Amino acid sequence: MPLRILYPGILSFLLLVHTAQAQFNSAPAEGVPTPIAGGGFVRDSRQHPAEPSRDNAFSMTTNRYGIAATLQTLASQASATILSKGGNAVDAAIAANAAVGVIEPMMNGIGGDLFAIVWDPKEKKMYAINASGWSAKVETIEAMKAKGLTTMDDSSIYAVTVPGAVAGWESLHAKFGKLPLAVDLAPAIALAENGFPVTETDSDNWAQYGVRFKDRAAFASVFLPDGTYPRVGQIFRNPDLANSLRQIAKNGADAFYRGPIADAIVRLSDQNNGFLTKADFADYKPEWVEPVSTTYHGWRIYQTPPNTQGIAALSMLNVMELYPLREWGHDSPKTLHIEMEAKALAYSDMLHYVGDPHTGNIPTQKLISKELAKERAKGITEKANCSVLPSDRKEQLDKLQSDTTYLATVDRDGMVVSFIQSNAGSFGAGLVPEHTGFVLQNRGSGFYMEPGQPNSLAGHKRPLHTIIPAMMQKDDKTIGFGIMSGFNQAQAHAQFVANVVDFDMNIQASMDAARFNKGNSGCAVNLEDGYPRVVLEQLASQGHQINLVPRYSQVMGRGNAVMHDDTLGVNFGASDPRADGQAIPEQPPY
Repeated sequence: MPLRILYPGILSFLLLVHTAQAQFNSAPAEGVPTPIAGGGFVRDSRQHPAEPSRDNAFSMTTNRYGIAATLQTLASQASATILSKGGNAVDAAIAANAAVGVIEPMMNGIGGDLFAIVWDPKEKKMYAINASGWSAKVETIEAMKAKGLTTMDDSSIYAVTVPGAVAGWESLHAKFGKLPLAVDLAPAIALAENGFPVTETDSDNWAQYGVRFKDRAAFASVFLPDGTYPRVGQIFRNPDLANSLRQIAKNGADAFYRGPIADAIVRLSDQNNGFLTKADFADYKPEWVEPVSTTYHGWRIYQTPPNTQGIAALSMLNVMELYPLREWGHDSPKTLHIEMEAKALAYSDMLHYVGDPHTGNIPTQKLISKELAKERAKGITEKANCSVLPSDRKEQLDKLQSDTTYLATVDRDGMVVSFIQSNAGSFGAGLVPEHTGFVLQNRGSGFYMEPGQPNSLAGHKRPLHTIIPAMMQKDDKTIGFGIMSGFNQAQAHAQFVANVVDFDMNIQASMDAARFNKGNSGCAVNLEDGYPRVVLEQLASQGHQINLVPRYSQVMGRGNAVMHDDTLGVNFGASDPRADGQAIPEQPPY
């Protein structure tokens, strides 16, 4: 891989920075340092405006009524409209997710899974739902080998697990919803039927991830209507998806799991010599689970339990809490080093133990205990630890991809929903059931094809999930937040929490702040431009292999957050500048 030298040779050493990975937009963003002849950098003077100034890209959204924060402005507007019609935060979350599934089909949709955490202010209780789907009952390692398959192709029918999203919608709606499901889905149906102008980020992602499936006729007829990806501002319509959503609006989850949509998926599986049957769909149910949590300097942080990676965020925070990050500051190399080392330790344990808890025992409480954190922290030194991850896991880890949407909603009564939904890889497996308008996820590509591991392939088993929603709460404040992008998520969550708790940032500044994304093996780490030069030098001297990426790079994931303040009776919203979204308020009555 080509290298470029970041600093001139007169420095005590050279910091080598790898070229940003090809799958991310490598064009310099505004504010990225510009090289000048003879070495060194100069910054655009617009980055240093006259005081007063601030660190966040724009202000929080504030409202006495509800707020919807998604990665797409039209989806946020659809969700806010549902709030204005009298829906609560759960109605708004379902509406938002359905709309984002129309607008960002490469990231999410009804062919994928979801997880959510709900704060019910009336009951003063956190609820969590696991709507991740299982593998076909007869899909086992032995059955795969009988077909001559020893690896999992992430664009094949074998990587497809039963989608859990629609069942998740129905369960959430049955427990909390106020409006009819048909009303919640109406904005998404209209967007699919009438079309919408494609946004900048989505056009880029469509070009990068969609064109590779151009030879699949069913995919191309829906998602490449002119034989190629839609350009920015081009109107994209999906009448087949509108019809699928209408069926769900009318008949609920039965339309998907016991009706014509399930029939279309099973036909596609049969045509591709797959394992899925009608019983795999009819028997599927999502699961209400207890959120897992830890404390961090007086706040309680909530995550979803295994089969997700949520415990890694809690383990990271337990280690980080042992160090004076507030004293050191956000931009300190000491802070970043500890956060990166905490990440390596937490992920090593998570990847070793986490799978489907229904198929094996997972020591969840031990993994998120303060005692374990103290023991693990004893191994942190001034040098980067490049060999924490067991070497026999690396090949499979690279197959768990990152294309997801995260959204958060809050209503006028203080109900908060933290919600995440995904196709797994970009456009999932690239397989479109006939006349349905959506792609099937490829979450099963994360299964191990060797027996005896927590995440080994087996029938009716849920794979390790990267997607995680989060909540944090202290006294009168409840924050729903999340940041997507594969294994970036738990480490991004821990950084967000530290920004709020240790560095006194509001939720928008916490979302905007420069962050890192460390890989699952070795010492390589993506570091977003925005840290002082001395920080990069110090981290490099400690053995971290810095890959400097442009400011607000998608490699850092894209997130949203909402906060309810009981004392003020006010809601706040934030949306990531790395995306096309916005936190949009419910229109107050007039």
